Amino acid sequence: MSTTDERTDALVGLTADQVAARVAAGQTNDVPARASRSVGEIIRANVFTRFNAIVGVLFAIILVIGPIQDGLFGFVIVINTLIGIVQELRAKRTLERLAIIGEARPVVRRDGTQIEVSPNQVVLDDVIELGPGDKIVVDGVVLAAAGLEVDESLLTGESDPVAKQPGDPLLSGSFVTVGTGAQQATKVGREAYAAQLAEEASRFTLVDSELRAGINKILQIITYLLVPAAALIIWSQFRTAGTEIDDALRGMVAALVPMVPEGLVLLTSIAFAVGVIRLGRRNCLVQELPAIEGLARVDVVCADKTGTLTENGMRLSEVLPFGGHGEDELRAALGALASVDPRPNASLAAIAEVCPSPGWTATETVAFSSARKWSGASFDGARHWVLGACDVLLGADSPERAEAERIGATGLRVLLLGRSATTVDADAPVVVEPAGLVVLQQRVRPEAKDTLAYFAAQDVTVKVISGDNALSVGAVAASLDLRGAEAPVDARELSAERDALGAELDRGTVFGRVTPAQKRDMVGALQAGGHTVAMTGDGVNDVLALKDADIGVAMGSGSPATRAVAQIVLLDNSFATLPHVVAEGRRVIGNIERVSNLFLTKTVYSVLLAIAIGAIGVPFPFLPRHLTLIGSLTIGIPAFFLALAPNTERARRGFVRRVLRLAVPSGVIIGAATIVTYLIARADPTATPIQQSTAAVVVLYLAATWVLVAVARPFAWWKALMIAASLAAFSYALFLPAIFGQQFWQLDPSHAGVMLPAVVVAAVAVVVIEVAYRLVNRSLARSS
Repeated sequence: MSTTDERTDALVGLTADQVAARVAAGQTNDVPARASRSVGEIIRANVFTRFNAIVGVLFAIILVIGPIQDGLFGFVIVINTLIGIVQELRAKRTLERLAIIGEARPVVRRDGTQIEVSPNQVVLDDVIELGPGDKIVVDGVVLAAAGLEVDESLLTGESDPVAKQPGDPLLSGSFVTVGTGAQQATKVGREAYAAQLAEEASRFTLVDSELRAGINKILQIITYLLVPAAALIIWSQFRTAGTEIDDALRGMVAALVPMVPEGLVLLTSIAFAVGVIRLGRRNCLVQELPAIEGLARVDVVCADKTGTLTENGMRLSEVLPFGGHGEDELRAALGALASVDPRPNASLAAIAEVCPSPGWTATETVAFSSARKWSGASFDGARHWVLGACDVLLGADSPERAEAERIGATGLRVLLLGRSATTVDADAPVVVEPAGLVVLQQRVRPEAKDTLAYFAAQDVTVKVISGDNALSVGAVAASLDLRGAEAPVDARELSAERDALGAELDRGTVFGRVTPAQKRDMVGALQAGGHTVAMTGDGVNDVLALKDADIGVAMGSGSPATRAVAQIVLLDNSFATLPHVVAEGRRVIGNIERVSNLFLTKTVYSVLLAIAIGAIGVPFPFLPRHLTLIGSLTIGIPAFFLALAPNTERARRGFVRRVLRLAVPSGVIIGAATIVTYLIARADPTATPIQQSTAAVVVLYLAATWVLVAVARPFAWWKALMIAASLAAFSYALFLPAIFGQQFWQLDPSHAGVMLPAVVVAAVAVVVIEVAYRLVNRSLARSS
């Protein structure tokens, strides 16, 4: 820690030599901004898993007793694990590249000039400039303040902004809502209050993922089933195989390997990683992995108007004087108001472009806030000017307000410029004399109309909630053909009670004059009504709602605070990217549910076969290579393609229930059909053991293939080709004596006496699986 006399003047900041000295001393904000796991963690997470350990032990057994054909499952696990590592490393690179683009970049004073640096380049005693929307990246003390208010809700949970004066402390993790100022860094790096929180918040994570929680729950159940099934099959195989210990071990391995749904976890990771990469190509930063899953379930999108439906930039259209005031006088006042705000919002920035400063000296200033809806300043010569919302500053029967609403109803933004008889004061009621209307033209985003049409087609409701005048917001929304925009609602008339508010939200589509706290309440009311809510925004007034929404989506050009709390950042500021994000979420979740049916069906019939064969006391009908062949052709290879295929169906809650309702009956049917076929074949004394096993292999393959047919619906040409390729590959292994044919797989379909019953049983199993599939789908449709 440096001494007090080393501290620099706030107007100058540190010198280059002082910065170099602090860097050399390690006094930097060196908290690693991790967008993903490290390379070592990725490798460990993909290699050292519970199921890899189980499969690895079984693979080692086959390597000892041979032949190597029965150890193919081990090579499949190695290949799949490598694929998982490569995909996650690609996702890591994508995330880190995008995180650098989208990070908050504080402005520091060094050698008397202002420079923009990355957060980790801030050093101890740096002087950091603060303005609306700025995220506070290090702990410090306020050096200067002009109407400075800070939101510390991310740290304390208290949503009301805190006014800050010189000497007051500032904590990293908070953000500026109103005013400007400067802070001096007193704690940096891991010493800062929110350093650990910030590191965890930026991590690529699966926290609060219903999908991952559901898969883990299923895997726990399977783990419990593995132990008794394994004990039973081991005892059975050693009892029935006599002195041939190698045959008993092969039977044990063949029974246990398919119980392990290792590929399910792997394909889940791959699907998410590919989703991150695809969205990264669209300049979309996924800051938390569950965001992809959450977007798949979204049924309500709450969109802010400014920055989402309209562009941030505005253009001053005209100034309309009142009561004897001249336009030149009003433009001078507007130029003065714009000049005293060092961080003007979009409205003041548009005014400053065409209204130069008259050179007046400000004696008091009040910065604009979303709660007040106005800003103002007092200048020498007793000139007190206020600029803000007409319906806040004027009475309901004011003719000036009526004129403003008439103009605003056309989609223009209208502000009141008024004079006050007293010095402007943020804590006192403001009374103004109307001097003129300031008309601003907003530019509607060209992609907004198509985006709203997409959401309507996908049965996703869009609610426009804005701090602007309701009529103006409604006019903009109506120009985009948003359903219900013709009846905008003034949020000041909404109920504060949650249930009543939810009912009012269900009836309305466009809401104006919404305060930041109301935006948060509206999100909560929609969630209480059973909706999954996404919130889009770019301003400080959106932060509370973004934080509470199921999914927060921020624009890349938005304030650092909005980007910090959002799960998804659209770095190209394009509202048109959002449909691609939603579609990606649906693709990932819908496809994982599809492939989960395949993997869990395999687990069910594998456990059933192990228990039944163990209880009956006959040799296990399959070699490990048989189940490798069937698993690859009906699950492994098809699941890889299905996991990455297009899917537009909105995800629903209840993942575990839906998957088990199809996988359990399918697995039971397949297992029962296989056991019946095997027992029929064993009853034929003219059939060899290989021919008996072949009959069971055929039934198992055909029935499992029909489950693949069921979950692959609706069909597309590539799905039909995939299933045809599977059938062709199995036919090659079954009928041709060529390389990798009958001899390699130990199959012999030449005995008609066992093959004919096998085909009949397989046909019956296919019909029963189809009936079960239709009944389950009908039941799920009724319950959804």
